[in-house]
Amino acid sequence: MSHEMLTREIGSSGVRASAIGLGTWAIGGWMWGGTDEAKSIAAIQASIDEGVSLIDTAPAYGQGRAEEIVGKAIRGRREKVVLATKCGLVWHTTKGNHFFDYDGRPVHRYLGAESIRHEIEQSLKRLGTDHIDHYITHWQDPTTPVAETMDTLKALKAEGKIRSIGASNLSVAELESYVAVGGLDAIQEEFSMVKRDIEATLLPIARASGISTLSYSSLALGLLSGKIGPDRLFTGDDQRRDNPRFSKANRDKVAQLMRDIAAVVRAHDATPAQIVIAWTLQQPGISFALCGARDPQQASENARAGRIRLSGTEIQTISEAVTRHLTNLDA
Repeated sequence: MSHEMLTREIGSSGVRASAIGLGTWAIGGWMWGGTDEAKSIAAIQASIDEGVSLIDTAPAYGQGRAEEIVGKAIRGRREKVVLATKCGLVWHTTKGNHFFDYDGRPVHRYLGAESIRHEIEQSLKRLGTDHIDHYITHWQDPTTPVAETMDTLKALKAEGKIRSIGASNLSVAELESYVAVGGLDAIQEEFSMVKRDIEATLLPIARASGISTLSYSSLALGLLSGKIGPDRLFTGDDQRRDNPRFSKANRDKVAQLMRDIAAVVRAHDATPAQIVIAWTLQQPGISFALCGARDPQQASENARAGRIRLSGTEIQTISEAVTRHLTNLDA
């Protein structure tokens, strides 16, 4: 039985979006072994066709590449999309805090006023739009006070260039600074069955302050998709190749979890990935789950998770299996 796509409000912004979001990091190709533009565009359009309105991207994903691809994909359907992009990882200036090098070019974390204003104009151009629905500080800049950054973002909101404000990759102290200044609608953090530390750190603060949480890596880079078995090999610049999270022991534990939740999967005529995503959306404080997809099949599969409604008993069954098998994974 199929329900409507679950939708939720981003903080108190009045902006409503599908609880399932499409994350486009892999679409930028960087750290994912390259990208296929036509397939990526088809994946984005398949998501929208399935009722996903939330599309999350960033300038850093391939240094503009993912934003350009998203821009092409949403042409003619902009009104169906709640568009999220980011600022604060920059290569047009060396102000701020050096973070890493990309193709020999330094990338800095910087959230100064004039830099954000430069970044938003670049993003609007690449995305082919005149406003961003949800604008997020991608990483935090220790050299710029949060109050100054928020002044800029609130001004952009007053000008109609952005409709809601988010922050990503935060420490507790940084989130507390945002809460003190006011105006933050959502945080975006890694959260999944295998990475739940924010339950004890950020989520209680966010929930108490009416701030939504967008989880990213909800399928743990594919580990929880049910498709990466103990025998899969990773090649090239695929970040999973040397990642201890993808150890054979971990993949065995995930396989055991999948066996334990197979009855719930069958009951909903679903795939394991869909049940994992549906469970994630029912965790206290998790408002939206971002899922990556590089082809239309993955995109449609992820999107349909937003139509599944798990019962309390099913959530409990899954949570117990998660505790049993995934508590002591290799990090």
